[in-house]
Amino acid sequence: MAGLDPTIHVLLTIRLEKDVDARAFASPKRLRPRRRDKRGHDEGRRMDNWMPILLVPGLVSSPRIFAPVVPALWRYGPVTVANHIRDDNMAVIARRILAEAPPRFALAGHSMGGYIAFEIMRQAPDRIAKLALINTQARPDTPEASERRRGQVTRAKAGEFRAVLDELFLGFVHPSRRDDAALRQLVHEMGDDVGAEAFVRQQTAVIGRADSRPTLAAIKCPTLVLTSDEDHTIPNSLSVEMADGIPGAKLTITPQCGHLAQVEQPQATSAALVEWLRT
Repeated sequence: MAGLDPTIHVLLTIRLEKDVDARAFASPKRLRPRRRDKRGHDEGRRMDNWMPILLVPGLVSSPRIFAPVVPALWRYGPVTVANHIRDDNMAVIARRILAEAPPRFALAGHSMGGYIAFEIMRQAPDRIAKLALINTQARPDTPEASERRRGQVTRAKAGEFRAVLDELFLGFVHPSRRDDAALRQLVHEMGDDVGAEAFVRQQTAVIGRADSRPTLAAIKCPTLVLTSDEDHTIPNSLSVEMADGIPGAKLTITPQCGHLAQVEQPQATSAALVEWLRT
């Protein structure tokens, strides 16, 4: 991974190569007797749950947003971070991601990535083994939100992209972290990864997204709805609404956390995602 330029617009794939004997895939019985890792987790059970994991970032986010949680996830399967910056329509974004994705996988979408995840579920529900919806919502854009996005698009086109990122940052993080220089720098770096032109495409797709509430009851795979106690971008009441609408969904609310759960509370977020993968 050293020297990887995250601005290259390709799928970033992180694969487990050290801990697993390739023969295990051909003959699962070779994994017996089962061993336990330092945390007491059953390593045989981990291999029983082995499957590709597809992560979809949010608005103006790059693979960097998932970096703190990937080490906990890659023990359960190859991790891929989807490229969601090439198109300005949710259906097209989902279609392209599906064309590049494994045949069947666990799907986790953060924020805008959750909107994309709903579209992926509509297009190929049988390919999704598990679903995690992180700090997202099922509702369409409100007129007020769309107007705000159009203003941000106009400013980004006019060369004010960095100023737009700074404004977004204030709503992205928990109020106690608004002076966190490292988090602000991360948002700037992800903005550089995505770029102003792709930001415009993303906002266009978000404005035109479908209302996913009517399809919540059709989701049958194990689903985690992960949110935060102080998300000022997407209030957690909208996550509660999703969890109530998806049969058997588990709702987890992370304390002392804003919209960027993976980087604000990486340990809690990792633990919730690992439990989801193990169920």
